[in-house]
Amino acid sequence: MELSDISQAQKERLSHIDFRTYFLGEIGRSDLVARFGIGEAAATRDITLYRELAPVNLDYDTRLKSYVKSESFKPLFEYSPAQVLAALSQGFGEDFIGSHKPMVRCETPAELNRPLLPVLAVLTRAIYHKKVVKIQYRSIQSGLSEREIVPFVLVDNGLRWHVRAFDRNRQTFIDFVVTRIADPVILDGKPEDHEMSEADIQWNRIVEMEIVPHPNLPHPETIEMDYGMKAGVLKVNVRAAVAGYVLRRWNVDCTEDHSLEGTEYHLWLSNTPALYGVGNLSIAPSHNKLDDGLLGSK
Repeated sequence: MELSDISQAQKERLSHIDFRTYFLGEIGRSDLVARFGIGEAAATRDITLYRELAPVNLDYDTRLKSYVKSESFKPLFEYSPAQVLAALSQGFGEDFIGSHKPMVRCETPAELNRPLLPVLAVLTRAIYHKKVVKIQYRSIQSGLSEREIVPFVLVDNGLRWHVRAFDRNRQTFIDFVVTRIADPVILDGKPEDHEMSEADIQWNRIVEMEIVPHPNLPHPETIEMDYGMKAGVLKVNVRAAVAGYVLRRWNVDCTEDHSLEGTEYHLWLSNTPALYGVGNLSIAPSHNKLDDGLLGSK
């Protein structure tokens, strides 16, 4: 049987099997039942059909009582990085069959870099199963090195994707630029407690930021309207680990005396003491240090 002979509804379920297997490493009948509201018998038929179309993609794990990704896995459907990241980060839209067109005319900024899907797939499987990954990593400052990391979350900083992880080389939690990672391999064994996300102080700390129109602007009410401010203030709670990204993305002046000049500075952080101890402030608009791609480290 060919994909062209299968109904649209079943193609979507087959795509879900393919996606979960590729990026999470496993698929079971219960996943299909929960996602599509079908019976277990129908879910079994879908998995059987998928195995007919892609006979080398799945292995049955008797311990988990579900199917897992085989070493010979090759995606049955084609994926684009933008769709994959949207599905992973927003939890929907993982049906990759047919063309996808916007409902109204839209234009978005050009993507200058895109993660390689084979690399992304290893990282997402490691995150899902809480595994250690050996990678080759290129840094602007230190060049190529081999690392063992324990990734736990993907982070979109507005320009590119990072994976936040415990770095066994430096014995600390830092961010790795996904496009700088090569040859990732999931290792056997479980991470130590101090390598898990619960031990990441910067990730678990919440920073309460109060953002206001930049005092140098002649018509602050315009900015208040832009950002839906209440009483002239936009209150934003973010993780300390991503605070620098947010401030840089929105060009928020973080100087105590709102001294940055330029038409790009529409916003000012009025409670700068809240940033005390934030690890990645070197990229916020008040500092001149370059981002090495390993934010939170030195």
